[in-house]
Amino acid sequence: MRVKICGITRLEDGLICEKLGADAIGYIFYGKSKRYIEPENAGKISRQLGSFINKIGVFVNESADYINSISKIAGLNAVQLQGDESVEFLEKIDVPVIKGFRVDDNFDFEILNTYKDYGMLLDSRNDKEYGGTGHSFNWEKIPAEFKHKIILAGGVSSDNIEFIMKEIDPAAVDISSSLEVSPGVKDHNEIIKFINKINDYRIKYADIT
Repeated sequence: MRVKICGITRLEDGLICEKLGADAIGYIFYGKSKRYIEPENAGKISRQLGSFINKIGVFVNESADYINSISKIAGLNAVQLQGDESVEFLEKIDVPVIKGFRVDDNFDFEILNTYKDYGMLLDSRNDKEYGGTGHSFNWEKIPAEFKHKIILAGGVSSDNIEFIMKEIDPAAVDISSSLEVSPGVKDHNEIIKFINKINDYRIKYADIT
């Protein structure tokens, strides 16, 4: 299971994510987000990080030209699209794409089959925000066929990461608000605690097998 720590706005936060072994960091380029970062500032952070940590930009209903342009400025390895983007739209993007879905009780998981050739992220639906709410949806509704393929977001924390790894075993988790002092400002102690819990579980699992 891979780990993406999203909502990075400061170099020091990106550096500790890299040092502790996070697989990816996320920049928010949605202007209404409390964690928005200017593309040029994201680029400055990216240039200070090594090549082994992925830099992923989050966009909502932007044009393909804009996304491709910002990807270059910010030094992105991939983008995460959280709006109403179609499969045809995804084909216009120059870097690998993760398609984000906002899940509620009425969500039709069959739509994931349409996007099966792309990364797929599941977050809780909030009509006022596009992700980053810190709330989970009903994970029990995720069909077994998708559990190991998706990136799980929304309400992920140190308190439930062992449950997530044991019961869901997603391809990756995306975490932001539970590791923050305030929106866009990470709590380094919480990041350490979170990564340590993942490593402890991996050691425990290795002992069992």
